[in-house]
Amino acid sequence: MEIRISLENIQTLTDFKRNAKDYVERIKATKSPLVLTVNGKAEVVVHEAQAFQEMIDRLERVEEELKTLKLETLRREIAIGIEQLENGQYTEYDEESLPAFFEEIKARGRKRLG
Repeated sequence: MEIRISLENIQTLTDFKRNAKDYVERIKATKSPLVLTVNGKAEVVVHEAQAFQEMIDRLERVEEELKTLKLETLRREIAIGIEQLENGQYTEYDEESLPAFFEEIKARGRKRLG
């Protein structure tokens, strides 16, 4: 479910206070949030309670799925590292070669970001 804020769902706090009952009925009917402005600046979002709870529940499920995916990825990377160690697929560094290794890592990181 995607939530979009259209221009008709942006109102002043003053107008909301004057017509609160009408706005609440509209929010309940459309399940769309209403953005209230104060001095032209968005300050508050009013949302139907059940729709808000559903949004929170979805967010919690997505966060849990992301946590699971990250953990699975970490486990997979660790397993690959263990396998590489067992197969001798690694390079040893000493005090002289370690600074160059770190610079290479930094350069790769900059390249990916650039």
